[in-house]
Amino acid sequence: MGRAFEYRKAAKMKRWGTMSKLFPKLGKIITMAAKAGGTDPDMNPRLRTAILNAKAQNMPKHNIESAIKRAIGKDSADIKEIHYEAKAPYGVQLIIDCATDNPTRTVANVKAILSRNRAELLTSGSLNFMFTKKAVFIFDKQDNIDLEELELELIDFGLEEIEQDIEPQDNGKDKDIIRIYGEFTSFGELSKALEDRDISVTKAEIQYIANTPIDLTDEQMEEIDILIDKLEDDEDVQAVYTNIN
Repeated sequence: MGRAFEYRKAAKMKRWGTMSKLFPKLGKIITMAAKAGGTDPDMNPRLRTAILNAKAQNMPKHNIESAIKRAIGKDSADIKEIHYEAKAPYGVQLIIDCATDNPTRTVANVKAILSRNRAELLTSGSLNFMFTKKAVFIFDKQDNIDLEELELELIDFGLEEIEQDIEPQDNGKDKDIIRIYGEFTSFGELSKALEDRDISVTKAEIQYIANTPIDLTDEQMEEIDILIDKLEDDEDVQAVYTNIN
């Protein structure tokens, strides 16, 4: 998605932390994973991944444990994953992933944000051919890992691409990372293969990758940033994917 996206995302994560919005979002994912596959991370790969991602964002242990307990509580909310598609100015396409216990509230909020920012909701399935779902794993670059050898080993587990990149940090020092892309249906196999090789993944998720990314001017990007920020600020929105390069 390009370094501009990564810097914007890093700033957003920092702001979410200070606004206490990130942990509830991560908690919803943990609760859904525990409810769907059980509360034992060793037996539930989805939960194990959700916990890993939460820890990578410094979510406290008691928050993680509380999110797991909510899945089996008598008053546990029925949280659903909902997927919206939208179009914005300048040819920008959006996929908006939500987790909510009130779909009526969520769609109303999403529609309102889109409308106020010159964007609109699309019919479900409109962007099916514009994006491809991928399994994405990120881990710190390590001198003892031969990337060519790792690539050959992981092809049988669904690996499609492996790349080196730079991830911005709050202290201003960039960090060298490795990003792995694979078929989304191979998420579990790739996750297990990385675990078996003692590779400490810092982030693992399913992402929507644009098949034909577009470039925007700085002025256009500033306007779209406002829209994305408004969407991401909503408590039910988990992630926003775009076709921006």
